[in-house]
Amino acid sequence: MSEAGKTIALTIGDPNGIGPEIAVKAAAALAGTAGLRVILVGDEYIIRHYAEYRPNIRLRPITEAGGPDRGGIFVYPVDALPFASFKPGNIEPAAGRATVAYVGAAIDLVRKGLADAIVGCPHNETAVNAAGIAFSGYPGLIARLTGTPEDKVFMMLVGGGLRILHATLHERLHHALSRLTPELIEEAGLACVRTLQSLGVANPRIGIFGINPHAGENGLFGDDDERITRPAVARLRAGGVSAEGPTGADIVLGRKDIDGFVAIYHDQGHIPVKLLAGRNASALSVGSGILFSSVGHGSAFDIAGKDLADPSAVVRTLRLVGNAAHPTAEIGPEGAA
Repeated sequence: MSEAGKTIALTIGDPNGIGPEIAVKAAAALAGTAGLRVILVGDEYIIRHYAEYRPNIRLRPITEAGGPDRGGIFVYPVDALPFASFKPGNIEPAAGRATVAYVGAAIDLVRKGLADAIVGCPHNETAVNAAGIAFSGYPGLIARLTGTPEDKVFMMLVGGGLRILHATLHERLHHALSRLTPELIEEAGLACVRTLQSLGVANPRIGIFGINPHAGENGLFGDDDERITRPAVARLRAGGVSAEGPTGADIVLGRKDIDGFVAIYHDQGHIPVKLLAGRNASALSVGSGILFSSVGHGSAFDIAGKDLADPSAVVRTLRLVGNAAHPTAEIGPEGAA
């Protein structure tokens, strides 16, 4: 790394999806951008395969000793996918295993001071699980690879003018609700505040969604909010956090004076962001001590290998993460600088 800017490790995601293609396109689009350097992390032969579509791209493998220098697009080679398993458009267990290996290598780059943060291109949960690796999304993986308890790592979606952190994520709804506690909601609120501060919001105000409709309507629709979310909000306020709620998500989402929100479960937070931002949302995994973000769309096997994939979500996410490395940076409502 240099004083000229920040370095982001960009993993290529599932190598048989659109991840490698949009990683190469995004790195090319941002080459030469002041204050931002991108290092592609993945199998070098796959990255070169997609770089061939753009003859003006010059790839420059780096080593730990040399580090990134000027010119070209930098590659940190990871030998993870056997050539016989490189089958764009196909779900392969070996590709799922490689996806995890790329993230592990990127984490090592951050730990060794060669990168400031990580962006991961789309994964495929079926491929990773087929490889025998328990996987329900990047936040849990980041927790395991960094030795962080999984209930301390959360996802915040950024897009469409919204920033929504999820207290629970990819799990059966009944299970998610059964493990809710005031402590979990409080921890999610604190993570939301810290993330907003990293995005340049000096004194964040957060809103906590209710569990039940109308946040229970004073017990009319259940006592869950009285037992869980309301005590959590009280604890947050006692600790100096500007927190409001619990309030029905349909009401509080319209508030323009709130900087970020805590959703209780997956759909409660994903639906509004995906509705407003479409595929351009960024998904920050926060709480591990390593800044990591993925994008809000999947690996699109139907168009993999056809040079049709749009890299705009990756470009937007790289800019978001690059600016988040600067605590005082101004971040736009959709995460663009």
